[in-house]
Amino acid sequence: MSDELKNKAKRLGFYTVVARWGEYGNQPWLPTLLEEEEAERTRRSMDRRIKEAKLGQFKPMSDFDWKWPRKIDRELVDELFSLQFLDGANNVVLLGPNGNGKTMIAQNLGYQSLLAGHSVRFTKASELLDELSTADGAYARRRCLRKYSLVDLLIVDEVGYLSYDNRYADLLYEVITARYQNRSTIVTTNRPFQEWGAVFPNAACVVTLVDRLLHKAEIVTIEAESYRHREAKERAAEKEKQRKTKKKGNDKEEGK
Repeated sequence: MSDELKNKAKRLGFYTVVARWGEYGNQPWLPTLLEEEEAERTRRSMDRRIKEAKLGQFKPMSDFDWKWPRKIDRELVDELFSLQFLDGANNVVLLGPNGNGKTMIAQNLGYQSLLAGHSVRFTKASELLDELSTADGAYARRRCLRKYSLVDLLIVDEVGYLSYDNRYADLLYEVITARYQNRSTIVTTNRPFQEWGAVFPNAACVVTLVDRLLHKAEIVTIEAESYRHREAKERAAEKEKQRKTKKKGNDKEEGK
């Protein structure tokens, strides 16, 4: 225990304590101090990595309504949360129309990956491509590319929501190629891959880009109406109910 405690003190940078181990090593307060320091550093590291991941606000998976989609492979989604896809540097593609929980699933996968000690970066496709395209000079672009290439898990949200010219297709191709078979990427998209030619019109690299993205990829296809549309209808129905209740109460008062 004494050697283990000394190694922990050394790892945490308590060099004075290590140098004067004969004086401090047997102090009753030392184990508690080292444990609390280690826990605090772990907490600060986690806070920093969550901030750098830029996941944004999201609902937990416990709020996901599995009964809503007409089609979703729940077993596959549950399997993804084991994070084994990260061990094999496999990709994940969440495919389906707008507002059906693709981003929510991706954000939760990102958060669980952070908890497991992986580095994570979440970005909208438009933000990623704009940042790369506006990098001032080759050196700045290489630095930007490295930021997205070296993270353990990159989440690219909303590919296919906008159309881009060939230059943007080349930039996304660079990111996917740099990560290919080395690190995992999660992509959410509302477009089947045969339609990606419309997202990047006339881009020669699209076929290879899709091929590398899909190689060793898990594809989760979701068929459902928009959750946001459903929630809007539910809010409208609730307001209508409240108005009717209020009107009924007012009519009753007037009758008196």
